[in-house]
Amino acid sequence: MAKKVQIKKYSGEWADFDINKLINSLRRSQASEELVQEIADKIQRKVVAGMTTKEIYRMAFKMLKSKSRVSASKYKLKKALMELGPTGFPFEKVVGKIMQQEGFITKVGVIVQGNCVQHEVDVIAQKDNTHYMIECKYHSDQGKFCNVKIPLYIQSRFLDVEKQWEHQKGHETKFHQGGVYTNTRFTSDAIQYGNCVGLLLTSWDYPRGNGLKERIDKSGLHPLTALTTLTKAEKTKLLDTGIVLCKELIEKPSLLTEIGIGKERHKKILEDSEELCTTHLNSTNKKIK
Repeated sequence: MAKKVQIKKYSGEWADFDINKLINSLRRSQASEELVQEIADKIQRKVVAGMTTKEIYRMAFKMLKSKSRVSASKYKLKKALMELGPTGFPFEKVVGKIMQQEGFITKVGVIVQGNCVQHEVDVIAQKDNTHYMIECKYHSDQGKFCNVKIPLYIQSRFLDVEKQWEHQKGHETKFHQGGVYTNTRFTSDAIQYGNCVGLLLTSWDYPRGNGLKERIDKSGLHPLTALTTLTKAEKTKLLDTGIVLCKELIEKPSLLTEIGIGKERHKKILEDSEELCTTHLNSTNKKIK
């Protein structure tokens, strides 16, 4: 039986190192099982008491990147979402794109008149008879969670907007709902309150099995910050052009030239982008058949 080793989590808490958690996170990268086990074995031998989860992640990422760039990109999805900052607006655009992929008509960064005051709403989403007002809470620190104050605040804003929506023509029979999307996690109190008042809550891993990580993997809508073939400065330049997804880079490859990337690097960047979108393309093709 392996000796228990205490490591420090992003939250500052201490916990026993769990090799199964590492293996599961590596499997999410869709790397081969042989590579997953190889990396897990190497890391298990290197982990010592007092090591941080950040250090363990960096080791795993480096090993994965040396064997498969695309698997490394999928593995770093959580970090990639945090690299969308610093304003949080690119994260709002990612949320809008995900909801659009799921059949919603979306608008990002909208000024909405409430019953009492105007509100700047991150994402307005409509589908069939449903109408959502979504607030996006972006964090650049993995250890920072959304506490109960966030859904309390969002619910009060939503109620003000809902009163105004109910007076609009065609909204009498629509189902209105407020929501919060975050790239980190909710505290248990935030989830309890949000569910109690009927808010739509989505975080990195909530609802279980349908959080951001699953929905991005399912849709293939990976943020361009996941690419290991781009430098940090190049990612910032691309985000400044208004695009946020690898899919958008495939649709407009000329942007690579516009930000000063030489043609010899285009192929690798676009190949990795296309492979990251493969999950979505394959599922679409299956539906067509």
